[in-house]
Amino acid sequence: MSKITAAITAVGKYVPEFVLTNELLETMVDTNDEWITSRTGIKERRILKDADKGTSYLAIKAAEDLIKSAGINPEEIDVVLLATATPDQPVAATAVYVATQIGAVNAFAYDLQAACSSFLYGMSTAAAYVESGRYKKVLLIGADKMSSIIDYKDRATCIIFGDGAGAVLFEPNTEGLGFQDELLRSDGIGRDFLRIEAGGSLMPATIETVEQGKHFVYQDGKTVFKYAVSNMADVSARIMEKNNLSHDDVNWLVAHQANRRIIDATANRMGVDESKVLINIERYGNTTSATLPLVLADFEHLFKKGDNIIFAAFGGGFTWGSIYLKWAYNKN
Repeated sequence: MSKITAAITAVGKYVPEFVLTNELLETMVDTNDEWITSRTGIKERRILKDADKGTSYLAIKAAEDLIKSAGINPEEIDVVLLATATPDQPVAATAVYVATQIGAVNAFAYDLQAACSSFLYGMSTAAAYVESGRYKKVLLIGADKMSSIIDYKDRATCIIFGDGAGAVLFEPNTEGLGFQDELLRSDGIGRDFLRIEAGGSLMPATIETVEQGKHFVYQDGKTVFKYAVSNMADVSARIMEKNNLSHDDVNWLVAHQANRRIIDATANRMGVDESKVLINIERYGNTTSATLPLVLADFEHLFKKGDNIIFAAFGGGFTWGSIYLKWAYNKN
């Protein structure tokens, strides 16, 4: 019997209509287009303006896009995983609501949180479910309404983040395609450098925490950048070495879209040509859990069956890692 691997068989996406450009940000905080572009590579980001809509809305839209394009029956989905750092509310898993709303009535669902590495870790989880033989269709969604936790008076963070969602479907494959290998890492040293201080069990919400802005994202940009560059580049090069892949063997680099300079540093460490580096950060900014699937959705038309793809991400905590996957289908 052929070995079962977990392959991505469909993708979907959703980004809100409202575009927050660098020019608009210039009217909100002390910054400018040249400064933002030169340091991050970001020109604009999408924002979900509706106050009554949360991350679930983004996730549902992305899942529905996948279901429609793939022509699948949502009742056949076995598992729904939602990678997110911005769930609709504490305790009640947002993935459960999403699964119900998309008609995945036979699936079990839960949220997965590892900051900007959430989707990467979710890929590992989804693949393990499929490779176990117990589940045939695992829907993995990466979605974040980052605008809900950003202080738009803080130029260190408000220029970086945007809202969006992407989804992929993992199914069994017997051709040796799909998930090949992973290197996932974490280090608690990052706990204080990228965080939201209040709102958890350590510092529950009070009038004072709200007034002091402790429910917004705080980032020590220089420290996070230093760790992200070294660790994301290192693990991406190591997974190539582990699988005897040369730079010529790698068809595409799908990296977390946090900062253009971090992506370039990762590609340089891997020795991968610029033409193989997929980038859409200029249009969306950092959508946290949604960056990797949004790249897949935007560039799906370029992928050929058998292509070697290296995924890489780095997130708060710190969390980071790399995954090696063989693409399983031709779009056209």
